[in-house]
Amino acid sequence: MVSTEPGDTSVAFRTCPLCEAGCGLEITLHGTNGSQRVGRIRGDRDDVFSHGFICPKGSTLRQLHEDPDWLRRPMVKRDGEFVPVSWDEAFAEVERRLLPIVERLGRDAVGIYVGNPNAHSLAGLIYLRPLIRALGTTNVFSASTVDQRPKEIASGLMFGGGLTVPVPDVDRTDFLLMLGANPYASNGSLATAPDWPGRIEALLARGGRLVVVDPRRSQTAAVASEHLAIRAGADPFLLMALVNVLAADALIDLGAPEPYVAGVDEVVRLAEPFTPEAVSPVTGLPADAIRRLARELAGAPSACVYGRIGTTTAEFGTLTSWLVDVLNTLTGNLDRPGGAMFTRAAAGASNTRGTPRYGRGLKLHRRRSRVRGLGETLGELPAACMAEEIDTPGDGQIRAMVTVGGNPVVSTPNAGRLDAALAGLEFMVAVDPYINE
Repeated sequence: MVSTEPGDTSVAFRTCPLCEAGCGLEITLHGTNGSQRVGRIRGDRDDVFSHGFICPKGSTLRQLHEDPDWLRRPMVKRDGEFVPVSWDEAFAEVERRLLPIVERLGRDAVGIYVGNPNAHSLAGLIYLRPLIRALGTTNVFSASTVDQRPKEIASGLMFGGGLTVPVPDVDRTDFLLMLGANPYASNGSLATAPDWPGRIEALLARGGRLVVVDPRRSQTAAVASEHLAIRAGADPFLLMALVNVLAADALIDLGAPEPYVAGVDEVVRLAEPFTPEAVSPVTGLPADAIRRLARELAGAPSACVYGRIGTTTAEFGTLTSWLVDVLNTLTGNLDRPGGAMFTRAAAGASNTRGTPRYGRGLKLHRRRSRVRGLGETLGELPAACMAEEIDTPGDGQIRAMVTVGGNPVVSTPNAGRLDAALAGLEFMVAVDPYINE
């Protein structure tokens, strides 16, 4: 929607494309339609979701829009240098060089890597899956295997779908236990919403508590009611100890989800060795603080445990992700107001399909990577094995790559080896607004 003001100034209302929060923007434009330039960018105060909030990224979209390094045309590398070409020339180059590799070596000779920005783009959300299917390769990699895959696996095994992830109802909770997250900097993750800082401040203003578990004193930890400086990687020990205390003190109350919950006795048995005293040397947290935390979590009128990137990029990320929702379940805070609630799309999302109460289910390791035999999850191989799949000779070796909205040379493990491996490909296509690494 555009409303024109007197003179050559107009105002455009848009949605910020830089993260999942989708904040509303009010953009002032100067000049006529043929030569408009961006003026002030601020939050749209009438946006029903963001209510005028905007983070520093959104306010600098003008610099991004006017960046001279932002590509306006396709680029093809000739004699070692990129040169601008027409779209017809670019697609002809793909046809000329990619198809012979597929015809000679098969579809698995092509790999594809999908980056995080695809989750913020309608084009990525709509067209990416058809592209992957058209390529027909099993060598599919994404940023998800670098950051959030443990949470997706835990949710799939526990709730029947990798996208069936309960998120904190921060606007109504009385007690928020946060592990490995810093929403003052990120506006949340897998629970992204405008103005997380404002939501946390509202939680504290209404008398609620925020307890942050993090090895470092983050910006979020600095404003929290309490900061527990746990040792890095020790989250599952703490969470198991909380389960132990809930069971020992008879504080388990499943609430409304009880008819749908199975395996509580087994979880309690698994937690028996993990007393607060036993895990204290591992976590670096006093046993009495762990015991008190469990009792506060169980005693709050509503509560939620929320774990993010700091918990999923650690050695026991999947176990930790599972325990987060075990605790939400055992305290009766699963899918209830003020707890961890399931989201539901308007229509068509994969978490609306499958057998009622059970979902579609999750099958893991349906195939394995060629070199190390690492298992597939949710249709993808770990990005950590991308380099070896390219530079290790043999049947099934990747000889061409397509990257879409990603820069794996600087964002995935073993970056030096991957950089060298990509240089040895027969052909590569990068779909990106920049010539990145």
